[in-house]
Amino acid sequence: MAERNEYSVQFDEARDLAEAFLYGCFMGDGPQVQLYEAMRYSLLAGGKRIRPVLTLKFAEAVGGDMKEVLPVACAVEMLHTYSLIHDDLPCMDNDVLRRGRPTNHVVYGECVATLAGDALQAAAFSTLLSAKLPADRLCLAAKILAEAAGEDGMCAGQVLDMDGENRSLSLDEVRTVHHYKTAALIRGACMMGVAAGGGTPEQMEAAGRYADAIGLAFQIRDDMLDVTSTEQEMGKSVRIDMVNGKSTFASILGLEECARIVDEQTAIAEEEAAVFDNAGFFRWFARKLANRKN
Repeated sequence: MAERNEYSVQFDEARDLAEAFLYGCFMGDGPQVQLYEAMRYSLLAGGKRIRPVLTLKFAEAVGGDMKEVLPVACAVEMLHTYSLIHDDLPCMDNDVLRRGRPTNHVVYGECVATLAGDALQAAAFSTLLSAKLPADRLCLAAKILAEAAGEDGMCAGQVLDMDGENRSLSLDEVRTVHHYKTAALIRGACMMGVAAGGGTPEQMEAAGRYADAIGLAFQIRDDMLDVTSTEQEMGKSVRIDMVNGKSTFASILGLEECARIVDEQTAIAEEEAAVFDNAGFFRWFARKLANRKN
């Protein structure tokens, strides 16, 4: 069992708040009950809850109350879950395993899975806007989430990722893919926390730079684990990028150079955390992501 410290306790507290909130969502019993079930199937399938924790802790770091910000934080997880459901579809990665369980379309069929993702994306915004926070903070948080998810964010990255299948990409091209596909929503989660907590423009910029660094490190570490880990350890299919003919940081740089860049980006994130009162947590969190095993 990993050794617990004050920061791992803080992480668990924030994650548990998010988990309890998410558990209470989409429990309707109307004629569309199968849609609710499909949404909950993926939303409650586990996961690290990295993004809602970041939103909660950044809100707290700028003087916000984590419980008041919960709808904003959980909106990020709803949107992230929608992206995973769609990412696994036959028309995209055609994956059959996610978080140690069959993917949504394997269980519910492609049509219901697609609609479950659509519904989660819509629910993310209605959930965010239900938070009892000042309207200007909610509007800014919603704008950040929309930009992180849309044509200049995660969806852009997904298009570039699919376009890169079965051809060799340069390192800059792979960086661009994951700047949008992976880092955009992590950046959004951090900046939404600052927005919901009433932070300053300077804190918003620092949160964005922190997120860019951990987002790049996170994706590079993910590419490394896809090569070195097992399906049981990861809870999802491994070598899937190789099967789909995708260029990755690991395939271009090799594991040793990947490890060096992860360390470099983690150090940048640690420096950016200095402007926040709870800088120790954000430094610990960056190292936690850099050293993860799944």
